[in-house]
Amino acid sequence: MKDMHSGKIMIFTGSGHGKTPAALGKALLRAAQGDRVVVIQFLKDRGLADTSFCKRLAPEIKIFRFEKSPGCYNDMDSGAQEEEKRNIRNGLMFAKKVLTTGECDLLILDEVFGIVDNGIITEEELLGVLSQRGLTDVILTGAQTKNGICRFADEVSEINTAHYEAGGTS
Repeated sequence: MKDMHSGKIMIFTGSGHGKTPAALGKALLRAAQGDRVVVIQFLKDRGLADTSFCKRLAPEIKIFRFEKSPGCYNDMDSGAQEEEKRNIRNGLMFAKKVLTTGECDLLILDEVFGIVDNGIITEEELLGVLSQRGLTDVILTGAQTKNGICRFADEVSEINTAHYEAGGTS
C-alpha cells in the first residue's frame, strides 16, 4: 500500500513517440496551477535546456541537462562516454537534492530509463533517488520500462505508435 503522504510516481513508456511531450504537457498544466516544476533531461542530444524559449519558462518550469556533448551518447567513443557518465550521474545527484529539499512540486526525469539501460546507473540507484521524493510528484520517461520501478509507480502510461493503412483501418 502506498503512503498517502508520498508524492506520486508516474511513468510514460513505450516504443512510440510522445513520452516527453506528454510529460511536458503535465509540466505546463502543473505550472499553470502555480506549482514549481523541474525537468532534468538525459540522453537528449542538445536537449531543451539550451533553448531561449525554455529559459523564459522559469521560474515556474526549470529545465536542466547535465551532459556537455551535443552528440548522441551511443555514438561517442569510450573516453567521451566516461565523461558523460560523470555528467549524467551529477544530474541524478541534482535530482536527489531537488527531492530532498522539496525544491519543486513536480520533478520530471526525462529519458531516465535510457541511463539505466546504458548501465550508467542501476535500477536500485534510481529507486534510491525516488525514495527521497517526500510530497513531490515524479514523472519518469523512457522507452524501456523497468519492472522493479513499475511496482512503485502510481500510474504507468504506455505510448505506442499505431500504424494505419491509407484509406482504411487496420
